[in-house]
Amino acid sequence: MPLPELLQSSTKWFLWASLAISVLTLISFLVKWGQSFRLVGALGFTLLLAASSWAFGASYTPPLVVDGALHPPIVFDNGKDLVVAQANEDFPVEAIEATLLQLAGNLRGGTRNGGLVHVRLRQVISNGEGISQPIILGEVTRDIKEGVTLEVQKQINEI
Repeated sequence: MPLPELLQSSTKWFLWASLAISVLTLISFLVKWGQSFRLVGALGFTLLLAASSWAFGASYTPPLVVDGALHPPIVFDNGKDLVVAQANEDFPVEAIEATLLQLAGNLRGGTRNGGLVHVRLRQVISNGEGISQPIILGEVTRDIKEGVTLEVQKQINEI
């Protein structure tokens, strides 16, 4: 079952359970059972679970998946305007644009203050013993405030 559907159905079931527990709690107070206050705690917890499921379901957005994109690890993110992902040595050239679009599409606002964010895909090439050089394979600019990707630049350098 997909997560949004699961959250929606679990919210409904938690609400029904809290209704049943509230009726049981009311009956327990009327007949003066010893478990009355434990039922109050169970009712509060069930209502908390229902509210949490509803809030998470309302705020959940599934990640963007672009066909042909690979999943390189993000090696640098300053939290404001620059994100750098690391491509391995055998990264295919045809996957650069799709990967950049997927990385940019999955960025969230957070502390970025609604500005422009540059997402770069880089590869580190070894030039000798203990010496390496980063090469930018491509870059995309995303406007976080508008939620759109502005431009994709491929910068393939021949080695």
